[in-house]
Amino acid sequence: MIKTRLVKLLSHEKKYIVYHVMIQWFELMAQILAIFSLTALLEKLMDDSYQRIDIHITVAILIAAMILRFAGDRLLARMSYLAGADVKRILREKIYEKMLRLGASYRSYTATSEIVQLAAEGVEQMETYFGKYLPQFFYSLLAPLTLFLILVFVSWKASLVLLICVPLIPISIVVVQKLAKRLLSKYWGIYAGLADSFLENLQGMTTLKIYLADQKKADEMDAEASRFRKITMKVLTMQLNSTSVMDIVAYGGAAAGIVVAVLEHLHGNVTLAGALTIVLLAAEFFIPLRLLGSYFHIAMNGMAASDKIFAFLDLPEPKQGAEAWEDRNTGIYMEEVCFGYRDGADVLQHVSVNLPAGSLISLVGESGCGKSTIAGILSGKNKDYRGRILLGERELAGMAEDELLKNITVVAHDSYLFKGTVEENLRMAKPQATEEELEEALVRVNLLDFLKTQNGLATELLERGANLSGGQRQRLALARALLHDTPIYIFDEATSNIDVESENRIIWIIRELAKTKTILLISHRLANVIDSDCIYMMERGKVLEKGTHRQLMQMDGAYRKMFLTQYELEQYGKAVEA
Repeated sequence: MIKTRLVKLLSHEKKYIVYHVMIQWFELMAQILAIFSLTALLEKLMDDSYQRIDIHITVAILIAAMILRFAGDRLLARMSYLAGADVKRILREKIYEKMLRLGASYRSYTATSEIVQLAAEGVEQMETYFGKYLPQFFYSLLAPLTLFLILVFVSWKASLVLLICVPLIPISIVVVQKLAKRLLSKYWGIYAGLADSFLENLQGMTTLKIYLADQKKADEMDAEASRFRKITMKVLTMQLNSTSVMDIVAYGGAAAGIVVAVLEHLHGNVTLAGALTIVLLAAEFFIPLRLLGSYFHIAMNGMAASDKIFAFLDLPEPKQGAEAWEDRNTGIYMEEVCFGYRDGADVLQHVSVNLPAGSLISLVGESGCGKSTIAGILSGKNKDYRGRILLGERELAGMAEDELLKNITVVAHDSYLFKGTVEENLRMAKPQATEEELEEALVRVNLLDFLKTQNGLATELLERGANLSGGQRQRLALARALLHDTPIYIFDEATSNIDVESENRIIWIIRELAKTKTILLISHRLANVIDSDCIYMMERGKVLEKGTHRQLMQMDGAYRKMFLTQYELEQYGKAVEA
């Protein structure tokens, strides 16, 4: 019922739990004092032995108890809020820090939708666990003992019966916990799967519409939603049944204590005031545990969510280097590099590629041959490679990730543009850039004239730059990369799926950059790599051929065959258009 690791992780939250329990205990003591005063007055009224001062004292005590209860409830709400807010902040910080340690390769460990769900819904469950469940748990232990120690002087028999019946509620809670743990784990698994499907279908809605597959996916989501509805109903049924059991135990225990108190009074062993006191306080033995039971089901959700959170926090982290990048004019040398994704065969097999400083090197080959995998390794996204990758004389694996990203810029075919202004997206690469520098970068990619017809640098972008064309998005991403001004640039299919004008502009910029930077160009179109200092032709994770364009054409191998095939297709396309 208590998640030890969670409590240790958030140990400084104990003060809020202590404050919460103490406030509840003072409220209980005020209530006991009020009831003793009230029952004593009633007994005097029955005996006609009261005085006016007795009424005044009792009324004053009742008013004081109500004021204390009101103030205490306000403080309890405040303590719950502070505990919950702190817990949520700390857990989200832990998740965020873990993401940073996993780095760009986090997707190989977990799905984005699961991270979003844990950081949002999962963490929210912790608020009730720390803000209400844990304080109530400790108060539920303290309250019956306090009542017993006080009421034992009134009627030890009735007090003992009430105390003996109290453990029946936690016993029922433990039984429910054992039955619910597996059910709630399954509930969270189905919930995470539904969230993952929803996010994926939402992001791929355009593709689903194009292929008329939206109805099929809708039916699949309906089936998943139906499974989630069924598991939810099972959880609710379990909660209602356990609540009923706890109600029977609570009311039955209170009734048993009341019956004993009444019998003791009838036998003359307990005064009327004593019997009334036990009758009025009998329920207080069980109410704290009954309330704990109502929080328990939410707490079980919280504990199930914490299991998911800790499973994420316990994911193995890639080894982080600590060396600095000292020479910005160094090259990259790959020797016999092998790499395989998790639980899969190697996608790179003994690959050796050299990128001398100031050179333009190209990787070509059919889809799936390992070109983008090399880009991922060099940018630090793909970890745990085998072989050697040297940055000058330093091993890539020993480099600090932030140092690597300060010196290597990757421009992919799907570079992400954030919702906001053009200026905000550009300043990610160079926060201190002047307006003239931003505009100069846009001029280089031939985008400034278009933006001036909009709102200039203040032009608002939708998510992923959806209000720009594909070519405009890619040119804006390139402008951002130019502002980053690193010694090494990797262009990973940066010209795919865009218009000819944008493609030609990007290739021109790459050739200009190659005069002062080290460039790795990955392209599906061989016409774009003709001017490269060296071209590596890859096939099935291996380097099949290498050399300049002229040398590869003279080899009469796979490169020449692919080049001529593309050339013939392009010429045919031009002839059809003419």
